[in-house]
Amino acid sequence: MPPLSISLRDIAFFGNGLNRPECVLCTAKGYIYCADWRGGVTRLDPDGRRQAFLATNTGIDIRPNGIALCRDGSFLLANLGDDGGLYRLRRTGALETVLTAVEGFRLPPANFVLIDANDRIWLTVSTRRTPRALGYRPDVSDGFIVLQDRRGARIVADGLGYTNEVQIDASGQWLYVNETFGRRLSRFRISADGALGGRETVAEFGPGTYPDGLTFDAEGGIWITSIVSNRVIRISPDGLQHVVLEDSDPEHVATAEKAFRAGTMDRRHLDNIKSRRLRNISSLAFGGSDLKTVYLGCLLGDSLATFRSPIAGRPPAHWFFDG
Repeated sequence: MPPLSISLRDIAFFGNGLNRPECVLCTAKGYIYCADWRGGVTRLDPDGRRQAFLATNTGIDIRPNGIALCRDGSFLLANLGDDGGLYRLRRTGALETVLTAVEGFRLPPANFVLIDANDRIWLTVSTRRTPRALGYRPDVSDGFIVLQDRRGARIVADGLGYTNEVQIDASGQWLYVNETFGRRLSRFRISADGALGGRETVAEFGPGTYPDGLTFDAEGGIWITSIVSNRVIRISPDGLQHVVLEDSDPEHVATAEKAFRAGTMDRRHLDNIKSRRLRNISSLAFGGSDLKTVYLGCLLGDSLATFRSPIAGRPPAHWFFDG
């Protein structure tokens, strides 16, 4: 098969009026869930109707970044608000605390949460720096990964370069993680007790690529989204990288790259991107009945960009959790 290439003309948009839909999830019933910056999750039905599940009893700064769908239909929210931590949101609007401290210290703002096939919870924290933009540095490696299972919660990997999305491969033996400002995709072997082995580099990325979203396809390929440059990259099983889609302004990417290398990158480089159609894409998920429709979460838009892929996605652990 020749390298996959998607034109901006092939992009459609689904949903409207969304509020910072950074993370997107799809299920077998055709529902699409995305993070809602107002304090919860929005569900988009196949016919375009939507329903918001927002926390009603919160006294905290709840800003969902990563979200996960649980077996009982509730959601886990990785809170990027100043209060940090991990929370469970019921569809009634009830918000429950899951984890606010680990190993004796309070959790900073959290980036992403994953529930795996064994119902273990993996939570990423990008940086310990305040404000978080101080972590947008090539020489800062203070991100970490928390595992919560029947044994409790503990840090299982530390010293990462802005920890972002994590996924587990089809074998169940490897945890993959994007290090956004370390500009690499890493992986760790998972032991039977959940402990992680040493970090292994899977891929390193060049100028303008800051890996954020992460998922697998049915052929063992790894799909990456890059903030700033609006790139979707596929890493084939043999390790080759190919840009599937890009919508970036060379001048802005060069400015951001210069700031990154100088250690001065901040929010303005993420919030003021120049592009034609994409609005700083941050995540991706395969959906549709054949798992060949790709949905792109984003930081700046109010809808989800979408396109058809000739390669199907691998069903995620939550694929059938809608009952």
